[in-house]
Amino acid sequence: MTETRVERKERTRRAILDAALELCEDSSLVALSLRQVAGRVGIVPTGFYRHFDSIEALGLALVDESFVSLRAMLRDVRRVEAGGTAPVSFAAIVDRSVDTLVSHVHAQRAHFAFIARERTAGPPAVREAIRHEIELCERELATDLARLPGPDAWSAEDLRILSNLIVTAMVHTAESLISSAGRPEAERRLTQTARTQLRMVIIGALHWRSGQD
Repeated sequence: MTETRVERKERTRRAILDAALELCEDSSLVALSLRQVAGRVGIVPTGFYRHFDSIEALGLALVDESFVSLRAMLRDVRRVEAGGTAPVSFAAIVDRSVDTLVSHVHAQRAHFAFIARERTAGPPAVREAIRHEIELCERELATDLARLPGPDAWSAEDLRILSNLIVTAMVHTAESLISSAGRPEAERRLTQTARTQLRMVIIGALHWRSGQD
């Protein structure tokens, strides 16, 4: 079957994204040139601009696809637990969320490694995009927590703080999992630590009342 122009363009775009992920493995996006990417893909440098306006725009696309599926998966975890007929188990939500994160890091290791590097070393627009995506994760989590027994009477600020604690812990866990690649025992310890840490946060939070000093 003959490949259409749209299919060919999409295949080249995908190749550019994959090449950027590979080339950034040992450095940062700021050290990457479009000539390097174009050369890896096998296109002329001007061909790069048919898909992205700049290396920074390429980085923003990578940030977007790194977070979209993760946020969707975590939303599904929370909806399954909150929508069941049995009483809500915060421990179960924690365990399923950590397991989902671990699976996603395995499946999208290159993306998470990219995010871990660019979160602090990337171009300003890319760092801001990552910060914004993490903030979206926090907002979505806060909205879901407000529907569960316990935090339902909390102030919006308290919900935001709890969500920040949980998401920050999961971001740290994801970055640690990247660093422990190829070491199953280290990964097992990290996963268990993440579960314990999040359970401790939740247990403490459930005894909190908005307005406490």
